[in-house]
Amino acid sequence: MAAMASRRNPLLTSLPLYLTWRSLRYRTICSGHLGFASSSPSISEQIPVPGMKVLETFKEEFEIGSRSITFETGKIARFANGAVVMSMDETKVLSTVASSKGDAARDFLPLTVDYQEKQFAQGVIPTTFMRREGAPRERELLCGRLIDRPIRPLFPAGFYHEVQVMASVLSSDGKQDPDVMAANATSAALMLSDIPWGGPIGVIRIGRICGQFIVNPSMDELSLSDLNLVYACTRDKTLMIDVQAREISEKDLEAALRLAHPEAVRYLEPQIRLAARAGKSKKEYTLSMVSDITFEKVRNLAEAPIEAVFTDHRYGKFERGEALDLITQDVKRALEEECDEESLKVLPKVVDTVRKEVVRRRIIAEGLRVDGRHLNEVRSLYCESGNLPILHGSSLFSRGDTQVLCTVTLGAPGDAQRLDSLVGPPTKRFMLHYSFPPFSINEVGKRVGLNRREVGHGTLAEKALLAVLPPEEEFPYTVRINSEVMASDGSTSMATVCGGSMALMDAGIPLREHVAGISVGLVTEVDPSTNTIKDYRILTDILGLEDHLGDMDFKIAGTRKGITAIQLDIKPAGIPLDIICECLEPALRGRLQILDRMEQEINAPRTQHYRNSPRLATLKFSNDSLRRLLGPMGALKRKIEEETGARISVSDGTLTVVAKNQSVMDKVQEKVDFIVGREIEIGGIYKGVVTSVKEYGAFVEFNGGQQGLLHISELSHEPVVRVSDVVSIGQQISLMCIGQDVRGNIKLSLKSTLPRPGSDTNNVVEGSIPITKQAPSVWASIGDVPDSEEKQNSDLEELPVAKDETSEGSLPTSKLPSFLIRSAAECDEEEKSAGFNQSSRNTSKPRSISGSNDKLKTSPPQNGMSDSAKNVKKSKISSQKEKDINSIFTILSMGEDGDKHGSAFNANSQNDLNDTKEVPETCTSAKNLKLGMKLNAKVYQIRTHGLVLDLGGGIRGMYRFEGDNDKRDFKVGDELHVMCSSFSTKGIPVMSLVEDE
Repeated sequence: MAAMASRRNPLLTSLPLYLTWRSLRYRTICSGHLGFASSSPSISEQIPVPGMKVLETFKEEFEIGSRSITFETGKIARFANGAVVMSMDETKVLSTVASSKGDAARDFLPLTVDYQEKQFAQGVIPTTFMRREGAPRERELLCGRLIDRPIRPLFPAGFYHEVQVMASVLSSDGKQDPDVMAANATSAALMLSDIPWGGPIGVIRIGRICGQFIVNPSMDELSLSDLNLVYACTRDKTLMIDVQAREISEKDLEAALRLAHPEAVRYLEPQIRLAARAGKSKKEYTLSMVSDITFEKVRNLAEAPIEAVFTDHRYGKFERGEALDLITQDVKRALEEECDEESLKVLPKVVDTVRKEVVRRRIIAEGLRVDGRHLNEVRSLYCESGNLPILHGSSLFSRGDTQVLCTVTLGAPGDAQRLDSLVGPPTKRFMLHYSFPPFSINEVGKRVGLNRREVGHGTLAEKALLAVLPPEEEFPYTVRINSEVMASDGSTSMATVCGGSMALMDAGIPLREHVAGISVGLVTEVDPSTNTIKDYRILTDILGLEDHLGDMDFKIAGTRKGITAIQLDIKPAGIPLDIICECLEPALRGRLQILDRMEQEINAPRTQHYRNSPRLATLKFSNDSLRRLLGPMGALKRKIEEETGARISVSDGTLTVVAKNQSVMDKVQEKVDFIVGREIEIGGIYKGVVTSVKEYGAFVEFNGGQQGLLHISELSHEPVVRVSDVVSIGQQISLMCIGQDVRGNIKLSLKSTLPRPGSDTNNVVEGSIPITKQAPSVWASIGDVPDSEEKQNSDLEELPVAKDETSEGSLPTSKLPSFLIRSAAECDEEEKSAGFNQSSRNTSKPRSISGSNDKLKTSPPQNGMSDSAKNVKKSKISSQKEKDINSIFTILSMGEDGDKHGSAFNANSQNDLNDTKEVPETCTSAKNLKLGMKLNAKVYQIRTHGLVLDLGGGIRGMYRFEGDNDKRDFKVGDELHVMCSSFSTKGIPVMSLVEDE
């Protein structure tokens, strides 16, 4: 506008008003055009400019435990009866309170506390289908109970108007738990409202790291702390205690409580100052009070019969209840005769008050309890573990008439519960679900959704047992305990702790020690004028009636070493901290009595072989192997789970299998081994499938697609004529790995897994030379060696007999095998054929056993197959000698060029001569034979081009005739003095004669 004004004509601005365009009803010049101006005011003059709204806000800033804290009101939720935003760092919580306006005829306080954590507070969209928050989660219910328990006792007696508290997390940085902040914000909101309330209160959290207490610890500090104490109080009295600890002693807990009280009181003054600046004056509400005349009339009619019922210890829970109902009916008939309508309206409440006075007076004055026990006496106990044998773990625990059935179910790590809370861990591997069915108190009711009481009791027992569970590294199972209340007459949550501990040990979970819980009650006598406690009695192991008529329910659970969980709920407007600390000692004595009885039933975890316990296996595989196991879209994994009933979870390089029992685990591992494979060991038993059958044996696929040869000699202890008589294609068989040749090919044996016939003599493969003494075999794989071919294996294992080539000095056929002696031309032709077949099959080369450079592990024979394994070794050595001699004959038949051409042809026919031979230590072996070594040898065979020499220890060497003149009159068995002059390309010793001096 300033720029437009500067461009206007200066002559027009100097004209009188009556000569201006506006006076002539013309519009102002705009874009070079003229027009008539409207006589009405401009639009801009008609729209009022909105004013600036100022929100009057009030703040109180203070610091507790090195944390800066702010209470703020007046900016958000201005229509609520009371609204406060509490801030600590970047975490903000809004708490609002509202009360109904009309009066309602009821005899209780309908207080509702709703706590909500929405995902926007941490900048996350919910992962649900509708992408919005659903029903309240367990943590939200627990936080609501944490707010409810300290504020409820401070509402005045007779205030029965409906009150609703709503706490919402506005933002969370993940460093602070919003639950304590919500409780303090609720206290401040009640102080600002016009609702009558006896606050304020302060709520504080205390942790302990390395013996040092920490006020308002962060979430990171809580993860290292062995104490998580939430403490609520007024200026001089305790209202609520909630503890989760790792076996903290009573002395240390008392020190933590005495530290928490003054720190919590520091929250009170800021709330009082904020209420003085921005609070409303308290409204006069109608209180539902019973007149003194009505109370005296009903008491005179009911007190004597009620006292008679409570002095008779023969009454049980339900018999006592029926007797009290009859007394109420008698009083009702008497009031109906008098037509006292006012007394009839409040009759149930007045009778309950009279009953409360009778019981409390007898406990204070006479020290007598309802069931006749002493004040520090624990009810009779019954413990039974393993009562449901088919389950993973079970127990039945009874204390008096209270009875709880606990069961344990173990699952895979993937079965852990996922948590969507703003703070804390993302998953939970230990869960305890508490159920309180209506039949446990002989009532009729519906089972609906999550119940706040059930969630709270289950969480208390869960925290008590969590301290003794083994760490996840030692026990990776997911554990779920189900607690079913069978009968209720006081402190079923503490009975759940005892039953859950026994069930965990029954399931074989290595708990450090048992955990037991007990509930302690309190009965006080208050001076009406000063509202102070004149006298009190502490009750150990309270009944349900004593819980209802008493002032306190103090649940304490722990081991012999210390406390693991505490929950304190009170009915009056606070109890002195000294009395609460005094209750720790009788609770310890009662807890030790219960632990003694539990240890008599079961004092150590069961072994897994004792019962049908689940099995968990963690296997390590490469990611490629895991991809093969999963299959396309996980189809193969799902198929295994459906066939076996096991659960399989896969993470990076790790496969976790959870099976119902050992038989299911064996089935799963068998399928996994067949698909993925495992490291092969000599002597190990494997299952495989026959893929092809040859004349000389069968090829078997096993251990994740690896190939092995099952030779005909390894099919049975008895002679086998045809391979197809024993095995067929597609047949699944169990085999033993008996070795590996120098090329990495796997040798399998079926007869090693079969029981031997009833004979002490070792079975030897037909045609092999008996070996009298063998040392243990040591197998080593050699990398980058060509694989064997089927045809070449046939040539090696079953050579036809050539009658015209046998030497006149040959040994009898019953002791020596027969060999085919080929000419050089025949060998060249065979070499070409073998080379062609090998090149055409390289694309389907079988995999090595454990990689190119891996070695087979030697394991002892399994399943009692030691004798069979010995037979396998002897058979292997015998057939090995046939192969060695065959190679020597082939080289000798090829003349001087044998070293050149024999290498290609005999790549498979020369079968692992360098394998370690099993010979006595005094004989020559392949390891100690060196060039230039002189030794005595015997003529083993006489051939056209040379001799086959027996060097001793099963080692064969050769001596080549240098010319026709060198062909002497040698005979089989002649002893010669020879020297090792060289080795052939196959590693066969080439010997030369040493002339005798």
